[in-house]
Amino acid sequence: MAQNQILADSLVKYYESGEYTPEELLDLLADIASNIPDPDQSLFYSDLLLEKAIAADSNQYLYTVYLQRGNALETKGDLSKALESYFKAVDIANESGNKNYLGRIYTAIAAVYAGMGNKQSVIQYYSNAISILKDTDTLSYAITMENLGDAYLEWGQPDSALLFFNQSGKIFKEISDKRIYYAYNRGNTGLALAQKGQDEQAEGNISEAITILEELGDYRPITVYLWYMSDIYAKKNDWDAAFSYSLRSLNLARQYGLKAEISGAYLKLSELYEQTGYSSAALKYYRNYIAFKDSVQNITAVQQMANYELAQKQRENELLEQKRRTQKIITIAVAVALFLIILLAIGLLRRNIYIKRTKAIIERERDRSEHLLLNILPEITANELKESGEVKASKVESATVMFTDFEAFTTQAEQVDPEILVYSLGYYFSAFDDIIEKYGLEKIKTIGDSYMCAGGLPFPIEDHAVKMVTAAFEILDFVEKAMATETSLLSFKIRIGINTGPVVAGVVGSKKFSYDIWGDTVNIASRLEATSESGKINIGESTYLLIKETFDCEYRGIRDLKNRGSVKMYFVNGYTRAGISALLKSKSVGSS
Repeated sequence: MAQNQILADSLVKYYESGEYTPEELLDLLADIASNIPDPDQSLFYSDLLLEKAIAADSNQYLYTVYLQRGNALETKGDLSKALESYFKAVDIANESGNKNYLGRIYTAIAAVYAGMGNKQSVIQYYSNAISILKDTDTLSYAITMENLGDAYLEWGQPDSALLFFNQSGKIFKEISDKRIYYAYNRGNTGLALAQKGQDEQAEGNISEAITILEELGDYRPITVYLWYMSDIYAKKNDWDAAFSYSLRSLNLARQYGLKAEISGAYLKLSELYEQTGYSSAALKYYRNYIAFKDSVQNITAVQQMANYELAQKQRENELLEQKRRTQKIITIAVAVALFLIILLAIGLLRRNIYIKRTKAIIERERDRSEHLLLNILPEITANELKESGEVKASKVESATVMFTDFEAFTTQAEQVDPEILVYSLGYYFSAFDDIIEKYGLEKIKTIGDSYMCAGGLPFPIEDHAVKMVTAAFEILDFVEKAMATETSLLSFKIRIGINTGPVVAGVVGSKKFSYDIWGDTVNIASRLEATSESGKINIGESTYLLIKETFDCEYRGIRDLKNRGSVKMYFVNGYTRAGISALLKSKSVGSS
């Protein structure tokens, strides 16, 4: 992570001089690959190191090779190949039993998943890294905290991001010879403050970060920080300064071949020209943004796995065809001497072994791709994506949407260890996932401490409103029992809101897929959750009409919801007599 152009230049010069000893070569190549900012040069020196590490049979340097190759590929935007390299480093770390290696590579993997928008994997790998590094490597622990804060920044949660930045910043400030990390921390803190609208403080932090990074020759983060400086001055209507920062970002990105940052700078200039009324210039830069964005190689692991499955299937057919050809040759060669028959038999045996091994590999990769795809999208949607390469949006006439939210989450989060916070959220949300799956409902997403799911899509199911309310009661019961029994968890009080009606469902994004739903039904469900009470299920009238025979509901009256007018609300208190009878009957049928 700490790439220093000045140090890299001196290391390359020393390498090219040839004055080092053979014993110094591995360390020298590792230092160059680790510090050189240009990703193509980093890959070049990593390849040189790979050759020497294999010859020396050194796990230490092989780990460095795959770590730095992954870093360089991530910088180039090739996220799937970056993951492939990182997972090779994981194998080496596990084989060697080096916990510090494992913690550092988990941090790198989490950063790639953050680029893919896979929030669940981001939290999982950062949590694993924090658990390992906390007691083994203070600097790497701080870096992981900083990266997790950066992920929350990307998710639009600046308060959570600042919680992590404040803790990592204290550690970086105490390490005088690691100014690069302190610079990142200042810059990231500035970005969080900018999101909160505290522009003056944000500008001070970002300016400090840029000054340090320019001294150290690390230009990639500078290009991003300059966009935020441009935004700050645009808010002040100081357009000369705003354009100056954006153009400076573009020039730096071009100079150092930072493709993703070039695309981002084009977009920022397009926005500035549009705000100042220069439509033709705005269109020009937007076209540049689109053209350059399309040229960046950024294929997600989902796409790679889907394509890999098709390629392997084709390979399987070719192998089977080759097997038939071989058998035909054997038939023709029956009359040949016994020696040739024996040779052919041996050849056939080897090929059969190869085919079996290849088929086993194909099956494993196919299962892996299926599992990965189904973790991201509903099964019917995943199948449509594999068959046609796209997913058409659909209108669902009747769906039930539920939101849950932990009360006073932000206040409590600021006062606890981030590791405990992340672990607690993962514990609760994993249990919610199991409950939702049990009733044939569909998880949509989590947003901070909020959990969103729906019933009746992507395909219709009977009684989706009743099943959603039943699942909501199980969630309330689980949270209550967890608070009483799990002393290692944070204790939260939960609110729930449910609404039923039409929604639009579909997949957004061309490179980072996300299944989502939209419409007034969704917005009202969110408002119902916000106006609920601790340990209560708050529903709208449309849901009430569908569940009133099964559940006992308490009318709350008509209340005004922001931007949605007046809505009738009900608290769900429990099952009616008829509902209990139906529940007992269904359990009796199930047991028989």
